[in-house]
Amino acid sequence: MMRPGRALLSVLLCLLFVLMWLMLPGRLFKNPTSYVVDDNRGNLLSAAIAADGQWRFPHNKEVPAHFVDCITTFEDKRFFKHPGVDVLAFSRAMLANISGRPRQGGSTLTMQVVRMWQQNNSRSIWVKLKETLLAARLELSYSKKEILALYASNAPFGGNVVGLDAAAWRYYARSPQQLSWSEMATLAVLPNAPSLIHPGKNRQQLLQKRNLLLQRLAQSGKLSAQDAALAQLEPLPQKPLPLPQEAPHLLQLFKKQHRGSTSATRLHSTIDGNLQAAVKNVVNRHHSLLKSNGINNLCALVLDVETGNSLAYIGNVYEPGNKELESDVDVVQSPRSPGSALKPILYAAMLSDGMLLPNSLVPDIPTQISGYHPQNFDLGYDGAIPAHKALARSLNVPAVRLLQQYKYARFYDLLQRYGINTLNNPAGFYGLSLILGGCEVTMWDLAGMYASMARIANHQEKNKGIVKSGDVHPARYNRNAKPAPASINAHLPLDATSIYFSFEAMQEVMRPGEEGLWQQFNSSKKIAWKTGTSFGFRDGWAVGVTPQHVVAVWVGNTDGEGRAGLVGVETAAPVMFDIFRLLPTVSTARAPGGWFKKPLYNYQYIPVCRNTGFRANIDCPLTDTLKMPPLAGRSPMCPYHSIVQLDATGQYRVNDGCEQPGSMQQQAWFILPATMEFYYKQRNHDYKPLPPLKPGCTDAAAGKPMELIYPQAGLKIYVPLEIDGSKGKTIFTATHKNSNAKIFWSLNDQFAGTTEKYHQLSLSPGPGTHIITLTDDKGYSISRHFTIIEK
Repeated sequence: MMRPGRALLSVLLCLLFVLMWLMLPGRLFKNPTSYVVDDNRGNLLSAAIAADGQWRFPHNKEVPAHFVDCITTFEDKRFFKHPGVDVLAFSRAMLANISGRPRQGGSTLTMQVVRMWQQNNSRSIWVKLKETLLAARLELSYSKKEILALYASNAPFGGNVVGLDAAAWRYYARSPQQLSWSEMATLAVLPNAPSLIHPGKNRQQLLQKRNLLLQRLAQSGKLSAQDAALAQLEPLPQKPLPLPQEAPHLLQLFKKQHRGSTSATRLHSTIDGNLQAAVKNVVNRHHSLLKSNGINNLCALVLDVETGNSLAYIGNVYEPGNKELESDVDVVQSPRSPGSALKPILYAAMLSDGMLLPNSLVPDIPTQISGYHPQNFDLGYDGAIPAHKALARSLNVPAVRLLQQYKYARFYDLLQRYGINTLNNPAGFYGLSLILGGCEVTMWDLAGMYASMARIANHQEKNKGIVKSGDVHPARYNRNAKPAPASINAHLPLDATSIYFSFEAMQEVMRPGEEGLWQQFNSSKKIAWKTGTSFGFRDGWAVGVTPQHVVAVWVGNTDGEGRAGLVGVETAAPVMFDIFRLLPTVSTARAPGGWFKKPLYNYQYIPVCRNTGFRANIDCPLTDTLKMPPLAGRSPMCPYHSIVQLDATGQYRVNDGCEQPGSMQQQAWFILPATMEFYYKQRNHDYKPLPPLKPGCTDAAAGKPMELIYPQAGLKIYVPLEIDGSKGKTIFTATHKNSNAKIFWSLNDQFAGTTEKYHQLSLSPGPGTHIITLTDDKGYSISRHFTIIEK
């Protein structure tokens, strides 16, 4: 039977063991850590000081072998043999402490980890005993490697530098893995006396400690004598160095999204460090030219299409000392007007929906829709233009008219489905201006949307033409972020074939400067690209897409100040092409020649009118059977070809009311409405208007022979004063199918003038509502109300 004393001792020992077990928290160190951004190879890009003013990097599980050799040789040579306490060293230190002799170090690395955790600098016997117990307990829960990692991440290295990672960058501007034996030995002796690192102080003492350690490493066989001698010749570090700031805006974004965290402060980013530096150089070089025109800000983003990973993230020109630049603003994440950068999305959507074919003629004429009066950048009109050319030339009027047909509410919904997250108002708030930059988008969302489209095009063969939702996801910058799961989604309205045609049209855009001759060189890179310029010349955009990459560039002023010449094609596009020159062109089975593969699935062949680009009707004289998007079969039939009756000479139109059937001939004719024809024939000199009616013939089915181009119905016109102060005039414009027709004009039932051939008349009506009436020499008449306003 156990004696009472032994039983009590056993209970006390059990309680002591339980207490020891409970003495360690789940996480030892809870001090705030610096926010750190690494590139995709683990190299430091940017860092910010911790909340307590210390340069303390997040915990690193990996400790370089050189540091392990140095620190164990210097601090704890029996580290891998003892259970947390070195009995010989501890006993020697305790005896020296009791006897009053000079203190000796008896703390193992494990005990030093405990001291750093407890933040207790006392060297009393009771503190030592407590550290001993906790060190033994620590060894039960942590491996030797983990204890070394705790030490390396939390040891003081002088000043406000804590941890090996921060010390390596602050003193040597390199990662610990890149340090030499001499540099590692210098850092290994610092936690024992961190004040030695102060510039101008204690340099000789620090040098002696480092060299002594190098000699001991050589004696132990961890370093050759020759290497130790050479290492002793290396200089000591000078004052602490600034940390890299290669991605300050990405660091800022990461901090914002992880604010309040004391542990998850290291971002393992997707950034390619070498590309980041090269893109930064391109941005800075162009900025030095742009700032002379008062354009102060510029940002760029490079995405990998397949993964959506951000390979380069330049949130702004970074000059923190220049307050005028507002370089702290991350423009990649700032909502800005996209100008025309959304037009390719509408084009692809209408192809996908079967509302349009790539070569279909779309109207480009003066347009007013409920008071909205869009204009092309050059203020001119083509009358009619193939849809793909309208996109390549970024014409505003055709885009607005197409959006009216597609419906802006549908387009609004499509943009949201593809990741545009800044449409904070209802669709009606933006209306038709949505297509011309009347909304705001971020570069992050815009580039991510184009990357999703490119993925759909790339995967058309793998997915048998089916669009999977896993292909549509935002861009990402965190290597550890989980990819979106792939699943079939019937609610994604853009198919791979329509996206391919959209990218083909974007490839036709005329490139600026020396890039304009790119097609003459076999080595030139095919790029689908689009520019954008916001109202008031406040934003210049360029977005380019290849099967491998998306490059987006924005140029402007963060305060919204517009500048003359701030046009996307002139300011942002040159930057974009310079960045593309940094990127490799890879020819793969998925992207032969570095370009998107022609559709292999989900398409159909249909007959297309060669002249108008519409689905051919029976009157189209020339047709081509072409590969088109899957719903092209329901696109509109050609509305511009009709059979006309001509006399035997072919010079006059006739009908059975004025010509014998045997003397008539039939011919298919390309006929545009009057206003479209008026502008179209100015740019297309081979256009043949309808022959005139033969004298004595009438044609009730001829349609409208005359149209009033300006003003549109209900238009409110402001007429400014002339330079001399006199009242300005309004130019009224009409067109007639018969080039020889006369038009008689009247204003408010008062005769105003006659025109022939060129039907324009300058009038000066007073303020108020008026009616203008036009009558041709055949008696055809049209009238329209308009209003003159004064300010």
